[in-house]
Amino acid sequence: QVQLVESGGGLVQAGGSLRLSCAASGGTFKSYRAAWFRQPPGKAREFVATDTWTGEDTFYGGPVKDRFTISWDNTKTTMYLQMNAVNPEDTAIYFCAAAARRPRPWDVLSPRSWEYWGQGTQVTVSS
Repeated sequence: QVQLVESGGGLVQAGGSLRLSCAASGGTFKSYRAAWFRQPPGKAREFVATDTWTGEDTFYGGPVKDRFTISWDNTKTTMYLQMNAVNPEDTAIYFCAAAARRPRPWDVLSPRSWEYWGQGTQVTVSS
């Protein structure tokens, strides 16, 4: 089964940019549907974005649409989340997730629909 490791988190000023990475081992993203979630302080985990390695089934959550972008490396073993124009509301632990099968459309937003998770990386946006 695939193992996921996030990196790239840190402290960034409001309006700045950050790129997160999610490295897969034990498999590639060609075999899995992938997603990003985040968990703000004291809040539940929430959906950020999802895509396939072909880039043909992209969906972004409302708060990040037009600011965040998913991309992939050539080997399809690393997924990126480019975060632009960040604001303090983006402060959270960011997790990547994967599923062997695409969750049903109404289940994509639910963390319970995703089988594999990384340990998370902290992103803090200062105002």
